[in-house]
Amino acid sequence: MGAMENSLGETMSEQMRHGSVAVSPVLCVDLDGTLLRGDLLHESSLKLFARSPLRFFSLLVRFVSALLFPGGKANTQGRRSSAIADLKSALADQVALRPELLPYREEVLDYIQRAKEEGRKVVLVTASHERYATAISSHLGLFDEVYGTTRERNLKGVYKAQFLEDHFHSFEYLGDSWADRTVWEKAAKVGVVATSARVKREALRIDPGATVFEDPFSLLTVVRMLRVHQWVKNFLLFVPLLMAHQVLLLPSLLSAGIAFVLFSLTASCVYLLNDLVDLENDRSHPTKRFRPLAAGKVSPVSALVAAGFLLSIVAVGLSFLPLPFTYTLGVYLVLTTSYSFSLKRIAVLDIVTLASLYTIRIIAGGAAAGIPVSEWLLAFSLFMFFSLACVKRCSELLSVQERKLTKAQGRGYTAQDLEQIAVFGSVSGYLSILVMALYINSPAVVELYANPRILWLLCPTLLYWVTRVWLLARRGEVHEDPIVFALRDRVSYVVLGIAIGVVLSSL
Repeated sequence: MGAMENSLGETMSEQMRHGSVAVSPVLCVDLDGTLLRGDLLHESSLKLFARSPLRFFSLLVRFVSALLFPGGKANTQGRRSSAIADLKSALADQVALRPELLPYREEVLDYIQRAKEEGRKVVLVTASHERYATAISSHLGLFDEVYGTTRERNLKGVYKAQFLEDHFHSFEYLGDSWADRTVWEKAAKVGVVATSARVKREALRIDPGATVFEDPFSLLTVVRMLRVHQWVKNFLLFVPLLMAHQVLLLPSLLSAGIAFVLFSLTASCVYLLNDLVDLENDRSHPTKRFRPLAAGKVSPVSALVAAGFLLSIVAVGLSFLPLPFTYTLGVYLVLTTSYSFSLKRIAVLDIVTLASLYTIRIIAGGAAAGIPVSEWLLAFSLFMFFSLACVKRCSELLSVQERKLTKAQGRGYTAQDLEQIAVFGSVSGYLSILVMALYINSPAVVELYANPRILWLLCPTLLYWVTRVWLLARRGEVHEDPIVFALRDRVSYVVLGIAIGVVLSSL
């Protein structure tokens, strides 16, 4: 009898797919990867890890123990499903997500809205925890019913298929993953977000008339995820060669070039880590919300895999450079990782850290090429980059004021700190020019330059550039990292050209 009912159900499903039976099936929509660009299990895990690593690892140990020591559950699939359900419930108990900040697929929302207008029943059914699903449903106001994972059930794959078959006479299922194929087999109509060619082929095999939402891969997304435009900062590694007049020496240039690549790959890994732990803050930011991870265009798992791959390349590349460079890169990695997790939330210390990270790049360039770095250069670098880091913070605080907020998200500043940060930054910028003047008047310059007096022209040139940057920053015209701003600013290129001309004339 049961086999006959199953056969009859499958026949009806096939008839409905081909239009033989006129029905309006219930629209059942998956959440992770379908309605949302992303996975709430990953996001809640990341948020817990960023907030309390000890709690995260405690949950991880509990999850692994449940898999290895099932406590009477003999079925492997059932044991795994139960352990995942328990993990999701524990995360939901400890981590709250903000539905208004999550990255939704607009095309799927439009599809749901059209179904509502046609009078169809719409259901949210997900493997994510029911608490998250209910919060999202309340925020969107589109769903008639909500079903999600609880401690008693994990609504994924075959369990979701059986659940929907038991609850609805006929249903259309909109999903996105390989695990959804068992649900599509039971559905009257198939909808798929084509996150991969394999998933799309399977959905169309089951239902040739399936509704398909394309999710194309873009190389530009990877470039933006790695923040390749930020690699320009790593040209600071070549500064020791320029200052020592060794930029045309091939061995030194080759070593600095390899160091540039390794430093850039390491920096991209840190950017990925920073974006992962700062997802919620980025999503509430007017511009950072468009970053690939914040926008859900890249999954956290993919980002972690990419970071691991890049670090493996760095590990191999370090064998071609002197040991002091490895130590310097290690210090950079530790310091910038600490910045991502905690230092960026501590007022003033975050700015000192940013300035130090720039200065470390100069030290690393000297270490790679075997060139001692002048104390004058280090002092100039520290003051100049402290000033530019203050520009960045001021730009963020101006945005805070414009949005009528009192505090910067994920930072240790309030809107009232803007004026004081501007004072810190402008004074530090002028101190860097003072260091430059003292260096030009020092005995060390005579050994390197034939006409050192010409170098005095650098002081008014830098004075103009620093003052202009701060003037534009206070006007709210520097909307990003000041280094990136300089790359897009024609006046900065003119200033750079003048500075290069002055240095060449003094040789």
